[in-house]
Parts: sequence; structure tokens; C-alpha cells
Amino acid sequence: MIFFLLLSSNFILQPGISVNVPFSKFMLAPQIKYQIVSITNGETVYFRDQKTSIDELGRQFDAARAEGRAIIIKADRYTPYETVIRVANLALEHGVPSVALATMAPK
Repeated sequence: MIFFLLLSSNFILQPGISVNVPFSKFMLAPQIKYQIVSITNGETVYFRDQKTSIDELGRQFDAARAEGRAIIIKADRYTPYETVIRVANLALEHGVPSVALATMAPK
């Protein structure tokens, strides 16, 4: 299992889910087969553009694992670090092949 930081300026657009990700000057190549978990600054969680809870994510991560898809966590910069790590650990515990954290390039 791999856990790494994915950094890209505009690799993903998710209409309707407002997340203000932190900035970073480093970049990795975008993932090809991925699914996004978005976490808003109010700690509302979305998976596959559907509102969900962290407790329900385990079952949903099982489906992502079966499809061989990586998970990209797109968390708002004000989301508690503990919440981000809880979601990342849950994905890895359910056998998701890799977990990445989304950021944006500085302007």
C-alpha cells in the first residue's frame, strides 16, 4: 500500500463541492484510476460526489479496492489533520492500493 502526497494545480474539478485545498510548490503526476473523497471545512464528507459519513466509507472503499482504484483525499485546508488521517487510514485498512492528498500550486 502506498500513501503519498499528490500535488497538482488543476487536475480535478468537482462542481458543487467547495473545498479550499492547501498550496504546495511540488507536484506529482496525476493519478489515472482514482476516486475522490472530499472533506469540506465543516467536515462534511463526499465520496463519488455523494454525501456520506466517515463510518460509511469502509464499505465504499471496499468497492474502490475491487475496482483497483486509488483514493485522492481532497480536504479543505481547515479540515482537522486528524480527520484527514482517519480517512486515509480507513482507505488503507480496506485495501485501497494507494491514497493521495490533493493540493494546489501557489499562485
